[in-house]
Amino acid sequence: MNLFTDILKVLVMLTVAILLSACSEFKKDSVSIRLAHGLDVQHPVHVALEYMNTELQRLSGGTMQLVLYPSAQLGSEREIIELLQIGSMGMTKVSANSLEAFVPEMKVFSLPYLFNDQAHYWNTLQGDIGQRLLAAGTQYRVRGLGYFDAGSRSFYTTKQEVHKPSDLNGLKIRVMSSQSAVEMVNTIGGAATPVSFGELYTALQQGIVAGAENNPPSFYFSKHYEVSKFYLLDEHTSIPDVIIVGTHLWDSLTAQQQTWLTEAMNVATEFQKQLWAESTAMSLAKVKEAGVSVVEADKSLFQASVQPIYDELKGTSIEPLVKEIKALGDSK
Repeated sequence: MNLFTDILKVLVMLTVAILLSACSEFKKDSVSIRLAHGLDVQHPVHVALEYMNTELQRLSGGTMQLVLYPSAQLGSEREIIELLQIGSMGMTKVSANSLEAFVPEMKVFSLPYLFNDQAHYWNTLQGDIGQRLLAAGTQYRVRGLGYFDAGSRSFYTTKQEVHKPSDLNGLKIRVMSSQSAVEMVNTIGGAATPVSFGELYTALQQGIVAGAENNPPSFYFSKHYEVSKFYLLDEHTSIPDVIIVGTHLWDSLTAQQQTWLTEAMNVATEFQKQLWAESTAMSLAKVKEAGVSVVEADKSLFQASVQPIYDELKGTSIEPLVKEIKALGDSK
């Protein structure tokens, strides 16, 4: 019996040693990717990133995972991009607008009324044009992994309804810190006023700005509808969100790990599309319930008002890209 017990102990010890060795090897080969972004945990983008994490763990057999830092815990979009560039952060979600300083071609998405409809939008993003733009950031040490829907941006105001471009004349309209956004609002007739998103509720409440522009979910989840009771569905720009990865991280992954991450991104994109459509419908319903006047714009008036922006593109490096995107929409 003692011999049997001794043999059993040895077998148990060997088993434990093998398991510990396996665990050690797992830890050595596993990858935890830190991903920071500025949105609330209820936002469709964050929910889709959680879904992406689940998918990544499934594809990799538990050897890869995303560690999410929402709500701007680790800084602004630009600050996080800079962390990616030096390898201190793995991934982030940013607006294509925020990438203009790093990938100048991304400026094209800030052009008003660039897309005919949702089909044109996604054919551009998921086709050759969109993929080229994702790769264009490599020289800046960031690489686009894929796109999320960020809807279409529309105007909202605190004091008066807007029906036509002239209704914006002289009104201070908050825009992102982007030259393209400033030019668009000024061309339409407003007075573009850059304000950080975190300070915008107070700026609207105190009358520092008379309005802003954003998509319905952001308008709702930010609670800006509490101080802005007029929302014009003019849908002037459709600027996608971009999931980017630092080349420091990307180059450290094996080919298989890169494939798993890309596949998880593609699945999350399809999931997020549906989430975004549902969130947009819900957000518009909620703000209407809260007393917001939602007006359907005559888009032809606004399209005509921004024609000078397209006229100024003639002879620039962006003009061929615009023509390529427009041709894609016309080929349907």
